Amino acid sequence: MKRGPVKPSGAVRHVLVVGAGTHFLSGMSYYTWKVVSSLSREVDVSAILMNNLIPKFFYPGRERVGKPLSDVNYDTLPVFDGIDWWWFPSMFRGIAFMRRQRPDVVLLQWWTGAVAHSYLALALAARLGGAKVTIEFHESQDVGEARLPLAQLYAKVMMRLLLHMTSAVVFHSSFDEELVDSNYPISGISRVTIPHGPYDQYALKAEEPIRRECPDDCINILFFGVIRPFKGLEHLVTAFGLLSAEEVASFWLTVVGETWEGWTLPQELIERHRYADHITFVNRYVSDQELAGWLAGADLVVLPYLRSSSSGPLHTSMSAGLPVIITRVGGLPEAAASYEGAVLIDPDDPAAILEALRRHIERQGDAKFSDPHSWERSVERYVHLFNEISD
Repeated sequence: MKRGPVKPSGAVRHVLVVGAGTHFLSGMSYYTWKVVSSLSREVDVSAILMNNLIPKFFYPGRERVGKPLSDVNYDTLPVFDGIDWWWFPSMFRGIAFMRRQRPDVVLLQWWTGAVAHSYLALALAARLGGAKVTIEFHESQDVGEARLPLAQLYAKVMMRLLLHMTSAVVFHSSFDEELVDSNYPISGISRVTIPHGPYDQYALKAEEPIRRECPDDCINILFFGVIRPFKGLEHLVTAFGLLSAEEVASFWLTVVGETWEGWTLPQELIERHRYADHITFVNRYVSDQELAGWLAGADLVVLPYLRSSSSGPLHTSMSAGLPVIITRVGGLPEAAASYEGAVLIDPDDPAAILEALRRHIERQGDAKFSDPHSWERSVERYVHLFNEISD
């Protein structure tokens, strides 16, 4: 088993992280892997992963469930992969794994109400075993779930029970803290803000091609990530159509993403677009190496979100050093506050996107920008919090 440095008496020695596995691959799969790998440099760490997150039929990306699309690798770290939505027999095996690990702290990654019943059982097992429970919020609830009254009520009831066993909560931004505060009873619980760490795993391998379908003298605009109503992709596609015929000769739009929630409006706009011959549309969830190729071929990233707590594509873009146009919504301004390559615009405004594209032509260059975030700083805050609640 991979070991961190020996810790002084009274300090946290072992942290067990519970989060998303790769069977239902998403940004949370990568975050769980990155936080586990990063913590392992300072403390002993293990992980319990959610495997069959929900019945496959209900998952928007069900066609790719279980496919080997990621390079996620926990190496020699102890991992239980994983717990199924329906529990039997996975929950009992997961709890047995937890008991063998004997963690001081259990860190639950929260992003969807689908894990609520499983997290409740794991939190109870952790407390009975003498461990402290911490919840790291990535959303108050998944956006799609939150639109369903019963799902919203279920998450609130389950979270209230879960918080009774929780010693601390973690947020990525003050926006997230206010959002969670307005939905769940977290007053009186220790809290800390730890910025989202870098998504620096998309290094292009020497044998893999740069993916770029536009001419070398074009500015290749990249949008990537799952295509959902709150992502605002239709506003980027509309803004691209506002360019003059002379201007569009300098641009190319590349969209790489999987459609969720039946949100086909962006695809429909692309199919009948006046500049369709300047648009590349890859409508699926791509592998890590494919995404690395598309990032290597991009000159600019545009993320025109209408709301967002945090954004994996934003952190991926910053790790790649790419200039990025993002909207002033949710936790995005805080995440990009110290990133010199970020341009912030108002949401729901194709004209603002158009103006930002025009400004990009004026200042374009080959310079790469430095990501202001680091896992080292994040881990320092995690360990400080864990030691504090374990005293």
